[in-house]
Amino acid sequence: MSEAGTSEIAPAPAAEPGLGDYVLLLKPRVMSLVVFTAAVGLFVAPGHLHPLEAVAAILFIALGAGAAGALNMWWDADIDALMRRTRLRPVPAGRVAPGEALAVGLGLAGLAVMMLGLAANWVAAGLLAFTIFFYAVVYTMWLKRSTPQNIVIGGAAGAFPPVIGWAAATGTMPLEAWAMFALVFLWTPPQCWALALFTRSDYADARVPMLTVTHGRRAARAHVLAYTIVLALVSLAIAALPIGGPVYLAAALILNARFLRGAWRVWRRDEAAAEADRHAAERGFFRLSLLYLFLHFGAILAQRLAGPLVAGSWG
Repeated sequence: MSEAGTSEIAPAPAAEPGLGDYVLLLKPRVMSLVVFTAAVGLFVAPGHLHPLEAVAAILFIALGAGAAGALNMWWDADIDALMRRTRLRPVPAGRVAPGEALAVGLGLAGLAVMMLGLAANWVAAGLLAFTIFFYAVVYTMWLKRSTPQNIVIGGAAGAFPPVIGWAAATGTMPLEAWAMFALVFLWTPPQCWALALFTRSDYADARVPMLTVTHGRRAARAHVLAYTIVLALVSLAIAALPIGGPVYLAAALILNARFLRGAWRVWRRDEAAAEADRHAAERGFFRLSLLYLFLHFGAILAQRLAGPLVAGSWG
């Protein structure tokens, strides 16, 4: 198996790829999270973009996320082909040629960065360029195959969108933007390790050094709980910032109570119980993690909308 992940992968596709294949190449599920967190960062920032400029900024941030996804699929096609969860992706399945995926990724990256700079400002464009580079090069090409801390460090790539959104609106990156960054950054490891707990064999087959492979599921469970505790503390601290408030705090208390309970259940598991029910607790925690982040950012947005109504009681 080629470590480079570029030349010894699936042969050229036998048929012309369809539009749906190119959409999948951009990782639309990941893009939806990027778009939402970036939009929240842009909307709660104190700047005032024209609505058309705001829509354009979000569109180009989304294209940048898609570019990073395409570059990831191009490089990782060799290991994607070995994993049940990813083997039907367009490149390993042979529906999109590796060179096409690379061209799409590079083309969209250049377009997204240039157009975001023109539509918003060059601070946001520079952050977007760095984020694409970090995900495609630092995480995908280096960290993912070299260290069990891959998702901890690499998680920074997915945490930048709210900062980019804020910068698009204001040209600045204050504490509030980095607080949203911290929320995503600390959420990423327990979310990914929960997935790795019930897909361990995939990572083992592909020789990806996920924590579940290098240190075992017991260590991964402990890390899930530890990161969830730190995440909960940071999440609640955001309530004291200008983007927080009583609406956000109420949501954060409920969400963190459920998330901590889920992490505790995952930590208490032994492998016999997990295998007996097909890792039901781990799967449930993974699904909850997706809801957790979306609802947290939804609460930040709701607090911004409710701000004038509750300001008197919160300050």
